[in-house]
Amino acid sequence: MTTILLTGASRGIGAATRTALHARGASVIAQATRPAADGTIGADFTDPLAPAMLWEAALDAAGGQIDVLINNAGLFASNPVESSDIEWLDRWEATLRINLTAAAQLSRFAVRHWQERGILGRVVHVASRAGHRGDSPAHWHYAAAKGGMLAMHKTIARQYAAEGILSFAIAPGFTDTSMADDYLTSRGGAALLRDIPLGRVATPDEIAAIIAFCALDAPPSMTGATIDANGASYVR
Repeated sequence: MTTILLTGASRGIGAATRTALHARGASVIAQATRPAADGTIGADFTDPLAPAMLWEAALDAAGGQIDVLINNAGLFASNPVESSDIEWLDRWEATLRINLTAAAQLSRFAVRHWQERGILGRVVHVASRAGHRGDSPAHWHYAAAKGGMLAMHKTIARQYAAEGILSFAIAPGFTDTSMADDYLTSRGGAALLRDIPLGRVATPDEIAAIIAFCALDAPPSMTGATIDANGASYVR
């Protein structure tokens, strides 16, 4: 049985991914900001020590071996350039810590875990279309974090493939989650959909299906790939 550590599992893409992975017979160790009665481990990624604590708790729950890490936890919050200097910087640092630094810490723990045991491993990074094409004037920090995640993913893929450590990334556009809904409303709602040739945003189940494929099925030769899922609003 494949054992998977999934961050950001409480709602949206994360909750759909948890369901999809369970349906495939995987053992899923889930993280959310707060613990839950279903076994979800609480870890607040604004705390620099939280990723290490999560990793150790997940290893304990897994009986000592984790096969796949899915970096899905994210923060999407407005940060207008008109904010005060300290407010702008605080929001920048919180977004980078949650969206990128925590993912980097967990990826490092995972790579070392697989190296030390001489076993195969996979990292799946849930990035964003924003990492390719940028985002709104109030979301520099989000685009920067997701661009950094994509660069990190490519580095992991290139440097550790020979050891059987694989890296995959997904870059969704807007997805029908509460996080994206706030943004859609702020940017004009239905008018924003004109930028999406498909005519609608993605569903969490669609993104979850891609994540599950990368975690369980993608052939090793796909390592380093980034899969776009944005309704053709950004093609490359």
